[in-house]
Amino acid sequence: MDKLIIKEVSSSKDLKRFINFQDELYKGNKYRVPQLHSYEKSSLIKSKNPAFDFCEAKYWMALRGNEVVGRIAGIINFESNKLWHEKKVRFGWFDFINEPQIAQLLIGAVENWAKTKGMNSIHGPMGFTDMDLEGMLVEGFDEISTQAVLYNYPYYPQTLEKIGFVKDVDWVQHEIKVPKEVPERVKRISNMVLKKYNLRILKTNKRKDILPYAQSMFETYNQAFAHLYGFVPLSQKQIKHYIKEYFSIIDVKYVCFVLNEEDTVVGFGISILSLSKALQKAKGKLFPIGFIHVLKALKKNNKIDMLLQGVLPEYIKKGVASVFYSEMMQAYIDNGVTTAITSHILEINKSSHQMFDAYETRQHLRRRAYVKDIES
Repeated sequence: MDKLIIKEVSSSKDLKRFINFQDELYKGNKYRVPQLHSYEKSSLIKSKNPAFDFCEAKYWMALRGNEVVGRIAGIINFESNKLWHEKKVRFGWFDFINEPQIAQLLIGAVENWAKTKGMNSIHGPMGFTDMDLEGMLVEGFDEISTQAVLYNYPYYPQTLEKIGFVKDVDWVQHEIKVPKEVPERVKRISNMVLKKYNLRILKTNKRKDILPYAQSMFETYNQAFAHLYGFVPLSQKQIKHYIKEYFSIIDVKYVCFVLNEEDTVVGFGISILSLSKALQKAKGKLFPIGFIHVLKALKKNNKIDMLLQGVLPEYIKKGVASVFYSEMMQAYIDNGVTTAITSHILEINKSSHQMFDAYETRQHLRRRAYVKDIES
């Protein structure tokens, strides 16, 4: 058997193999939803990802002969470490065949690099920022993923725990059965909140009409997520990047912005028709025909992903979330959506989970961030 080696990604050819490996590892898997290769590249290439303004990263592959058998990214988010008073390195893009030695060598590569940078612990899977995919699947291996989460085999968490990693936090997603009508209690609370606090819902049928509020939405996002695990506020450069990347494909029917008298976005909900099956058919590539599957899914679909929600801190206890959840649920009903999958919510975020008490739900996925001290 050929010797196992760890090779740092140092060329565009290496990066292509790094990205392609997961597709090879999960070939034929009916639950994993592949990420678009173009999205992977935009995240991993320094010139394309504005997070590199405050991050440093290295990537490695495990090779046996000429065959890729594992991969990993090591990321240091200096802003996160400064904000949270930590010296952590993140690991992400972590995949490997079912051999614990491979995982251990890949983690070791990240740890050795991190020690030269003065880091004392390692956690993940995490991306550069909270907008990237994060968390290792620990429950829901026989559930089809959404486009915004990672999928992995059951041996991944088992292997990590054997080499010393422990649970740091969990995220949970719920599957909601869309009702025939929005519950009366939910509508009543929503109407009361709008009236009591002089708020209004942004009503529009055109994408261009929502764009002027995108900046305000991301500023609200920065404040709403400030206390959550590993979060770092988006820079203005990142905000411009995400507005260009995401607002070009959203359908305003499934988006709700709640505005105050100053036209500030005090709460928002963004959802998108599920791309899970379309991305599986596309196999990570939009061309030559992958985009056709995506366009079809965005036009007609009975399943939706609730991608992102947030409320300004001063409005959290005023029931603003009930407004955009009520509005989006009505849009689902009006357009034939029967199933909604929530965004990933921290297990300890009880108030966010309680927002779905009025609906018929079940747990869809549970993912975990692991942590381990780096031995000196």
